[in-house]
Amino acid sequence: MADFMFNNVKGEWKTMFQLPLTNDAIVTCLIESSGVEADDTLNNYDDLQALLAAANNEQTNQARKTITASITVTVDDTNNRLDVDIPDQVWTALGGNAISDLTLNYDGDTTSGTDANVRPILNFDFTITPDGSDVTAVINTAGVARSA
Repeated sequence: MADFMFNNVKGEWKTMFQLPLTNDAIVTCLIESSGVEADDTLNNYDDLQALLAAANNEQTNQARKTITASITVTVDDTNNRLDVDIPDQVWTALGGNAISDLTLNYDGDTTSGTDANVRPILNFDFTITPDGSDVTAVINTAGVARSA
């Protein structure tokens, strides 16, 4: 499960994971350890451009991943909750600077726009020191996020 949800999406994150628009996607972003702000500061950013313009550096040695399939949104009436899950994410031969966080972001139109249009949804502590080997972000068996 996520370490936190960004404040600006708390009422609409379910819709974002349902990918309601024609060219939308969930996009990963790896954040470097050096200079990363505290979670209580990170969760206040409304768009990815503002988050990266602050002290937070994107680890750009690997490209962002775009997730458009195999996302499940499940309403669990028995347990009175909503569960969202995505596939595990794999980075091949990960190199570059040390990583501390992984964000999942919503891009409403992957064919145009900038990071100012990309909205952070979830943040995970993801401490990795790249050494050229493959790295997998294993999503919790309970899913990526839950609302109860």
